[in-house]
Amino acid sequence: MRQKQEPTPLEKVVKVLDVAREGEDAGQATFKGESLYFPTKRIYGGQIIAQSIMAGAATVPEGRVPNSIHGYFIRTGSIEEEVGLDVTTLRDGRSFSSRRVDVAQSRGPILTTIASYQEAGQHGVEFADPMPADLPDPENLTSAKDLMRPYADKSAFADYYVTQSAFDIRHVGKTVLMGVDKEALANDSAKQMVWSRTDGRVQVSQTMNRAMLALECDQIMMEPALRRSGLGIATKGISFASIDHSMWWYEDIDLGEWHLYVQDAPVADHGRSLCVAKVYTQEGALAAVMVQEAMIRIPQGQDGTRS
Repeated sequence: MRQKQEPTPLEKVVKVLDVAREGEDAGQATFKGESLYFPTKRIYGGQIIAQSIMAGAATVPEGRVPNSIHGYFIRTGSIEEEVGLDVTTLRDGRSFSSRRVDVAQSRGPILTTIASYQEAGQHGVEFADPMPADLPDPENLTSAKDLMRPYADKSAFADYYVTQSAFDIRHVGKTVLMGVDKEALANDSAKQMVWSRTDGRVQVSQTMNRAMLALECDQIMMEPALRRSGLGIATKGISFASIDHSMWWYEDIDLGEWHLYVQDAPVADHGRSLCVAKVYTQEGALAAVMVQEAMIRIPQGQDGTRS
């Protein structure tokens, strides 16, 4: 008898984001969702943002795709418990639909979002910043999976990147996954560029591709702030978490193809840092922009802090 094959990390992502409708009544719809594994045993923030996108999308008129989402994280969630998503219809206009999605577990709310969905092809002003020139071919860069593989038996985070991540992430230049970026610290620079695509391919809708981008980006959104501060994910005593997250989509995107993150962190103070990313398709189209504020704290007196 043929043994059932274990789903790939990418297939697990698609399954978890395909939230199940539980009921609907007078402009309110409820959904249930599972959680992906994460080494902290806390729910990965990008997951519930992405699930909120999918839950809201299931309630809008046909042909409308996500054009923006704005989310605020309230408390941490547990991967051991299902999440409940309550979708409230705020408005269905001629070309836009607005939804509020509240995500909760037994301890209370963990995320609240406002999402907008639009019919594609509306005419108006059009312009975009160009993609940076003279970029290295992503096929010639080293995958984060390969960088982490020698440490997979010593670090839960390294093992996660190697065995559980659904994405093939390749940094243009140094990566803070392996330690601090002293050059960036010396030059007060948070700038970085990262190529990425899914590790494998699945046929999914444009809405699912956009939701997966929300999940994927959360793996690297804080890196510019760490880079500019001379910190790394293994800095002793470091504590970090997403506070809020906003995204805007402008073009269709296929996450199975290479796409480029152009990132920066323009400001940090009071234990918070603002991180920004523009996402380009390999053909050079600016497909999405995202902004995230993160809490990043380390013991007083270490590099990157003010005494």
